[in-house]
Amino acid sequence: MNIKEQHLDFKIKLNKIDSEQYRNLLVPEIDWLLNRATDLFIKITVFPRYNPIPGFEKTKRDTEDIKTLVVDNFVLKNPNVENNIYTFDLPEDYLYYVSSEAEIENNKCGIKKGRIIIRQHDDDFQNSPFDRSSYEWKIINAVFNENGIAVYSDNNFTVNKLFLNYIKKFPYIHNAEDFYNNTYTDLNGNVLTGTQDCILPEHTHSEIVDIAVLLATQNLQIPDYQIKLNKLKLN
Repeated sequence: MNIKEQHLDFKIKLNKIDSEQYRNLLVPEIDWLLNRATDLFIKITVFPRYNPIPGFEKTKRDTEDIKTLVVDNFVLKNPNVENNIYTFDLPEDYLYYVSSEAEIENNKCGIKKGRIIIRQHDDDFQNSPFDRSSYEWKIINAVFNENGIAVYSDNNFTVNKLFLNYIKKFPYIHNAEDFYNNTYTDLNGNVLTGTQDCILPEHTHSEIVDIAVLLATQNLQIPDYQIKLNKLKLN
């Protein structure tokens, strides 16, 4: 679906058959609901907050649902180095971490690729002989902080690059073309013109509309909220 088709699908699903009972929702309001629904869809698909299985590729469907947002082997360079900690800036469109490797180097054995392990901040990994970063075992510890991703060396190697696999942000989908004067300003102060379609795979678009309709139904206190919720569960 393009954005115009999503708007039409939204209106049909929200309204009762042959009625326009809830026709007063404006284009920016429908756009906001569709973007909120897209964000929820991604979070549910990628890393549900209460799921014991790590990673987003739990099923083939999950992989297909999110494939257009996956960025592989994005190269991060020029880290800020302090006390054997190499901090890399994250890409501007970064949303969720998937995995990464690092290019590491020492004077004796040259360049290797090592696997990054994301640690908890309260772990004492660098002081443990079993958990600290190791050039020989090609295991490198890292944590996330406000500056990006901090990669730890044991003083026996340098970290040259990071090869990052991540899920990127989606562009704000909108149908500003069908609003007054073909434009509007979103809640972040961005002036929107024309249209922006959802970049997720086509087969997800109808389900995203279903989520948006559910959100609108809840906000408007429409009586058939439970019916719409049950329909969404069938997807």
